[in-house]
Amino acid sequence: MGEMMIKQGVVPDALSQPFWVAANEGRLVIQNCSACRRLQHPPGRTCRTCGSGDHLEWSQMSGRGTIYNYGVVHDCPVRAFQQDQPFNVAVIMLDDDPGIQMYSHLPGTAVDDVPVGAAVEVVFEATANGQKVPEWRVVG
Repeated sequence: MGEMMIKQGVVPDALSQPFWVAANEGRLVIQNCSACRRLQHPPGRTCRTCGSGDHLEWSQMSGRGTIYNYGVVHDCPVRAFQQDQPFNVAVIMLDDDPGIQMYSHLPGTAVDDVPVGAAVEVVFEATANGQKVPEWRVVG
C-alpha cells in the first residue's frame, strides 16, 4: 500500500461528532463514563458497563498504543480501496486502556511486515472530504 491511499470521506453523526471534531484538531478522544470510570469505543448513548446515559463525556487519550494483531486485505469490497490492495489492517490496543481497540492501515509499514507487539502513536490523515481520521504509525 502506498502512502497516497485516499480514504473515503467520513460523515460524523450526532453521537460521534465530538470524536471527529477532536480528530480534526489532532486530538484522540474516547467516550468515558464518569459514573463507573470506564472508557468505551465506539461511542454509545449509554455506558455499556453500568448503563448510565447521564455520565458520558469525552476524555483525551495519550495517543500511544501497541499492535495487538493484524491482517492483510487482498480483496476489499469497497471500490475506493481496491486500487490500494493489498493493505494492512492492524488492531491497536490503546495504552490508556488495552480494552479499547482501534484499527489502522499502519501508514509507513510495508504490507505483511507488521511488527506485532510494537509501540505505535496516533497520526491524523485527511479523507476524501477533508475529515481527518486517526491512523497509527510504528514508533522508532
